[in-house]
Amino acid sequence: MTSPMASSRLTRFVAALVLTSCALICADASVHDYSGQRFVSSGNAFVLHGGSEGVYASTKSGAFIRFEKVSFTRSPESAAAAAAEGGNRTSTVTAVIFEAGDRDAVGGTDAASGERALCCTPSMAERGACTEGAVTHRASNATGGWPKVLSASFHPGGGLDAAFPDETVPVSRTGMYTLLFVHCDASLAAGAAVNAGGKTIWKNSRGYLPGRMAPLLPFYGAMSLAFVALAAYWFAQYARFWREVAPLQSCATVVIALGMVEATTWYLDLAEFDESGVRPRGATLWAATAGALRGAAARVLVLAVAMGHGVVRPALAGMRRSARVAGLGAAFFAAAEALEVSENVGAVSDHSLSPARRMLLVIPVAAMNAVFVCWIFSSLSKTLHKLKTRRMTAKLEMYRRLNNALIIAVAVSLGWMTFEIHFKSTEEYSERWRAAWVIPAGWQLISFSLLCAICLIWAPSHTSTRYAYSEEEEDGEEDVDRDLEDTRPLIRPGPLSYVDTWAISVSQDATKIILRTDSGVYAKAAGDGGKRV
Repeated sequence: MTSPMASSRLTRFVAALVLTSCALICADASVHDYSGQRFVSSGNAFVLHGGSEGVYASTKSGAFIRFEKVSFTRSPESAAAAAAEGGNRTSTVTAVIFEAGDRDAVGGTDAASGERALCCTPSMAERGACTEGAVTHRASNATGGWPKVLSASFHPGGGLDAAFPDETVPVSRTGMYTLLFVHCDASLAAGAAVNAGGKTIWKNSRGYLPGRMAPLLPFYGAMSLAFVALAAYWFAQYARFWREVAPLQSCATVVIALGMVEATTWYLDLAEFDESGVRPRGATLWAATAGALRGAAARVLVLAVAMGHGVVRPALAGMRRSARVAGLGAAFFAAAEALEVSENVGAVSDHSLSPARRMLLVIPVAAMNAVFVCWIFSSLSKTLHKLKTRRMTAKLEMYRRLNNALIIAVAVSLGWMTFEIHFKSTEEYSERWRAAWVIPAGWQLISFSLLCAICLIWAPSHTSTRYAYSEEEEDGEEDVDRDLEDTRPLIRPGPLSYVDTWAISVSQDATKIILRTDSGVYAKAAGDGGKRV
């Protein structure tokens, strides 16, 4: 029996082993293909990660993990080294399948060194806990004999192949399952590494989708319908007021179309994966690209609006600023594309990226998101001040609504980011895998809600032209950032008292404008100031 402290350390060891080995997998389907995969050293064992998925079990539809032609080939150098060391000693590769709740049953504690080990050490063998050189595990009748252990051996005397029987392991309990191939023979590491071949097929009662992905299938179906409804509303307004459509509204149309393509392609990708067990790389790549492009286009659009493009300014205030905006958008697209492709294209296991690699890809996206947010609010503040100074009340009210929508979206995003960090940092053993789908779903809902708010604020209408830029409203050069108000009156009056009545007229020769008030008569000639007559 191991102590509670030893058990805790052991669970951390197994969890770290699973997480660090996740990056080694490169499968083409939920059929996990091991062709060309190799073992890596981990403690006193050599491990190849065979997959990690959430599996839904049901009495109506059987869930299983099936081995098909899984075999390992060692080099002649390894066979010769094994023969020289142990004569007819048999080298064995062990497949261990365990559920997250059974992780304490895999591995053991070396009493001599206090270290955690997957392979049985001499001190552990002396206590009778295991057989020296074998993988340590403890099956429990309370859990139906889990973890499940299968073995394949290299024939003594120089055999190069070890093959597992084509066997199906039924799964009767819902949980997060992990498959590890382990061997404890250092001679197998001599010369070229042992190469793997064959595949395992993972299926739960709901289909071939891994457990974390399964709820995303109906979610993206609902999102596709939501985008169709938004597109129907937008295009109806677009067709009704097509003569009044501003250029920015055409840009919003592109963002809506990209969002609809993204949600629909994700749904088709997951539906095919769930039905066939093979994840379509083409559909996944298109969905990832559409999502990255939609995110970049939406951020550039909001930034352009915040700068007043098409509303307060005719353009983005010069080529240099336009180039900076376009460059930031292109950089965000590249970073987001790299993250989406790495996380999704060809990914089968519920752990598609190692934490370190994912962090390396997330940091550039997060940094550019922060730049976008700061630049948007800085530009929006200047635009609001300019509109207030010029007393453009209709445009000012529209920009205030946009400002409120952006503030709410940023606040919700920060809150959701905090929740995501807490969720992932406290889920060391993936025991909350059934709720993990809410993380990507939440980000989709936040971006969709903000898009809906912008569409409602900027929807095409008979008053759309009121919000478009016109030369009469521009004061000064386009590139001047100072907020100036044209306070020059048509006639500069003297110190008038309160005027009850007034009248204005033009002289017969059209050279003077005459203003008659209770306090006097004023005239203004061409090129002359106003004078009292």
